[in-house]
Amino acid sequence: MAPSGRISQSVFDGSRLRVILLLDLYEGAQQQFLDAYEVMHKQVASIPGHISDQLCQSIENPSQWLITSEWESAPPFLAWVNSEEHVEIVKPMHSCVRDTRSMRYSVLRETGAPQAAVTTTPADAQLRARVGEGVARHALTFTVKPGSESKVAEILAGYESPRAQVDETTRLRRTSLFMHGNRVVRAVEVEGDLLVALRHVARQPEVRAVEEAINPYLEQDRDLTDPESARVFFTRAALPAVHHVTADRPAPADLKRHALYYPAKQGLGMDLARLLADQDRAAADDPESPVHASTVFQRDDIVVRLVDVAGELDLDPVASLGLRGAGRAAELERLLDGAAIGVEGSLETERNVNRLLSHADMLPVTDRSAQS
Repeated sequence: MAPSGRISQSVFDGSRLRVILLLDLYEGAQQQFLDAYEVMHKQVASIPGHISDQLCQSIENPSQWLITSEWESAPPFLAWVNSEEHVEIVKPMHSCVRDTRSMRYSVLRETGAPQAAVTTTPADAQLRARVGEGVARHALTFTVKPGSESKVAEILAGYESPRAQVDETTRLRRTSLFMHGNRVVRAVEVEGDLLVALRHVARQPEVRAVEEAINPYLEQDRDLTDPESARVFFTRAALPAVHHVTADRPAPADLKRHALYYPAKQGLGMDLARLLADQDRAAADDPESPVHASTVFQRDDIVVRLVDVAGELDLDPVASLGLRGAGRAAELERLLDGAAIGVEGSLETERNVNRLLSHADMLPVTDRSAQS
């Protein structure tokens, strides 16, 4: 029987990944850009999972360039692009580039005769198109100075929402903001073009005022008037959505949004995110599950799971945490940094499951749609 859950986003389908980067260069910066690209190209070629890349220049406008790369699957690319090594290696390009746009696609069909090394289709490769509702999801995460948490929460909760309609095809749908200790997570949902929406929001006076107000409390300094400082901050703060699924059944009237924080052991963040994605895929097909929708965000060893749950979160801790099924608790215990979350020991016990739910549940700061 075909699964009933509607998976609209996933990096775990086993498909090859095509990454497209559009660049608009400053006049006269072509040679500097080419030199920086050569350094980056040599670095990327040694990254596990990388297959090939191409550098192209527009035949119509010499300032417009295109970089395409192919990867065995999405996880190795995400591990690379979210790494500190990547942040440092692309810095020389920033002074050359007026504007960029990055797009990432799963390879579903292919014509021609590609190299034999890349023609093998994994057993779990995506064979059917995912079904979505035209919504893109993204999150940012950053830390604030210990002791400033209540002040930061007050500032972040008090801003005036920007206008929802960005243009004819793009609309802000929802912003959900949570804190866990001194860590802030801001998740957004956008109908249409995510990049257009994020740029629109960043230009709004009410949003800029909030960003300036929290600057003194950030652990990582930033200067939003300096494009390089702002670019580096938001690159490091990016918390990509790696999986989203919604149950293909009517949404209960008592849905409530929660965010759960799962710090992973070093190097195991992607494995932990995959485990939660598998659990949420199964929950979407279980009519008894209180979890109606879930988005898993992951960067390095930071994993955040945004869940829309019917009823109270603690009515079914096992389902709320994504632990249902034989061996799931033991697997999460293996991947989770229990010391970091304050829950060490077996997750097979009811006491530790309840403690984990309590410790992972993030403090809701605000959850609202932008104004029309």
